[in-house]
Parts: sequence; C-alpha cells; structure tokens
Amino acid sequence: MTETKTSLTRRGALALAGAALGSGAVTGFPTLWAQNIKDVTLRQIGTGVSGLNPIAEQVKKDLGFNLQLTVTDTDAVAQRAATQARSFDIADIEYFSIKKVYPTGAVQPIDTTKIKLVDKIVPIFTTGRLTPDSPPGQGTTPFSVGFVESPTAKGFAGKRTEFMTLLPTIYNADTLGIRPDLVGRPIRNWKDLIDPAFKGKASILNIPGIGIMDAAMICESAGIAKYGDKGNMTQPEIDKTINFLIEQKRAGQFRAFWKSFDESVNLMASGEVVIQSMWSPAVAAVRSRGIACTYQPLEEGYRAWGSGLGIMRHVSGLQLDAAYEYLNWYLSGWAGAFLNRQGYYSAVLETAKANMSENEWGYWMEGKPATAEILSPEGKVMEKAGAVRDGGSFTERMGKVVCWNSVMDEDRYMVRRWNEFIAA
Repeated sequence: MTETKTSLTRRGALALAGAALGSGAVTGFPTLWAQNIKDVTLRQIGTGVSGLNPIAEQVKKDLGFNLQLTVTDTDAVAQRAATQARSFDIADIEYFSIKKVYPTGAVQPIDTTKIKLVDKIVPIFTTGRLTPDSPPGQGTTPFSVGFVESPTAKGFAGKRTEFMTLLPTIYNADTLGIRPDLVGRPIRNWKDLIDPAFKGKASILNIPGIGIMDAAMICESAGIAKYGDKGNMTQPEIDKTINFLIEQKRAGQFRAFWKSFDESVNLMASGEVVIQSMWSPAVAAVRSRGIACTYQPLEEGYRAWGSGLGIMRHVSGLQLDAAYEYLNWYLSGWAGAFLNRQGYYSAVLETAKANMSENEWGYWMEGKPATAEILSPEGKVMEKAGAVRDGGSFTERMGKVVCWNSVMDEDRYMVRRWNEFIAA
C-alpha cells in the first residue's frame, strides 16, 4: 500500500470540502475556515475499539485540526454523555447506548444534508435490513434508534429522516473467541461456553447490555430458556437467565469477567481463558502475537453491534464545522479501511474498498483465501497466504445476525440482576 493510496493529502481534503460546498452537500463553512481550522480541538470520548491514536494522527494530517481522545468502557461512555455532556465534543458511542443518551438532550441531531456520502451508507443503518429479505434481528437495532423527526425531537422516528442521532461508523457480527490449540474439540454452539470441560477457563464480558445478550444466546442454545424477544426480556426471563449464570459462576465455570478490549486479549493470550465472549479485533490482537485464536462461527448465528459518532449539543460555530468535516472524513475511506483491517465493517463500503488492496478486500470482505500475507494496521503479519476469514464473507456474517446489543424496557431491573450475578 502506498501513502497516496491510503490517505488523503491536506490539499485533497480541502478540495473534497470545496467540492462538497459546491455541490450544496455541506454548507456554512466560514471564509477563513482553512486558516482557522488548525486552532480547533475536538474532544472525543469512546471505547478502545475505535479510540485509536492512528485515527487522531490521520485527522490531524488530512484535516489540520486536533482530535483529542479519551478512552473508557462502554457503560462509562454512556454515563459521561448523559451526565457530563460538556466535557467533550464528540461521542463515539454504541447504538444501544444512544437509546439511553439521546432522550436526555445531550446530543444534537446530525443534519444529513451535510453528509456527502449519506446515500452510500450500508442499508442496515438506513432501512434496517442488510437486504430486503434480511431479518432485522431482535434487540436495539441501529435503525430503530438511528433517526429523529426534527432537531428538537427527543423520541426516535423509527424511519429514515433528514436527522440522524449518530453517524454510523463501524459495526460487526460478534461470536465467541476460542483458543483452538487448547479447547481440544470442535466448537459449534453458544452453549459450548458452559461446557464443564472448560470449567475455570471460560469468560463472559461484564457490560450488562451486551453480556445479557450473550447469556441469552447461551441459554437458548442449551435449552435453558426460550425468549419471546431476547432483546426485550420480561422480568421472569431475566430472572431465569441471571439465576442460571449465578449457578454457573458458583460452580466455577467462569475464570473472569472482562470490560475492556485489553482485558479480553490478555485473558486469551495467556491461556487463562480458552473460550469467551470476544470482539473481532481482540482476536486479531491475539493472533498478531503469534498465538492461535479463532473467532468461531456458531450454528445459532451472531450477536451484532454498531457504533457511530454523535455531536454534543453545545458544539457550534467553527467547532461544529470541523465536526461535520470530521464526520465526512470518517466515511471517505481511510478510517473505514483502517478499521476493516482489524475485522470490523465500515459504514460506507465503497470508499473503504478504494483504500484497500485487492488481497485485503478479498480476505476481509469477500471470504476469499488471502493471496499474500494479511497485515494488521500496524504492519504485523496476521495471516499467511491461503488463510480464509473466520465466518466467511461480509454477507455471510452480517446475514446471520439474530440479535443486537440491547436496552430493554426492563433495563433497570436487568442491570440490578446482572450486578447480583457479578457480585455472587
């Protein structure tokens, strides 16, 4: 990959901005925007999934202003967004969390007439389905909380409008990570996480709105429970799920409960855990250390999640102009390709593809065998020629999503019960 292929130059970024201005797609930039932009700093809070220094460095290079990153866990992002909204400018936040945050008024809606590539965004976010025939999936789907009717609306539209709650950036189909060299047998189902053979070597993530969905997938797989809607459980369904988790914990099934990307990587790389809830780039990080790790496709399908960038309500003037330029940049290809190389999916596939080699695109997106080594964004060898991505192509993986990370009607009750499980 050459520098000219993977990144916009500063001149190119300004030319892109000018083209957008000329098309009417983006409006309102001051005459002295280019001269003043270097003085702007956007403070962003998010998780370690995409709160990455290379992204901030590329923003500085391409757009000229500073992106200051604060990295924390999923729950803390939502809490800070709802209670300390003026302490940052951009929230890199998950869609299930925006269901709690947006009604507080902390985030301003995104005017999609200012987003040049809005019509190129993957339809999961704009119609609610990957294809017209795809099931929407249970839980808090991005589409269900992705739009509002007006700049002052507090409720979600449930349909496409000109105002987005978040600009979609990345998403994925999640499953279990395993150490194939240590599990000793094929892994095919979510219920395998609670196999007594892995007693003391299994882990589940300790983020209630995500962990409860993994638990539901496990319980359904094992025949412990059958849910009307895994993403919106009744109190009896929550009780049955949590009580089962407590039994498993007291029996010694779980080695640990992780909250951060790094925790999950270290548990798996050390061999303390051989099967666990995991995120795709965490699997990639383990592999980059030369340790066998598989993101295992499972018969019951995937639990999915999506994230986006939200602009806080107080952002205005030149800073708001910079925020929109940043949002447009995020869809323009460099960031999408960077994140695709970690195993995520980008919101606009076309521009990400233009910033990836044919070998990379074939491996990550089309399920094709690698024709040469697959490198991480840091340049480390992740896969050798001939390797095929776990789970196959984009459509194979995202087409088997059965539920999304969720905020339930009984969320407070669920969180209280989840905390009882962690404390048990």
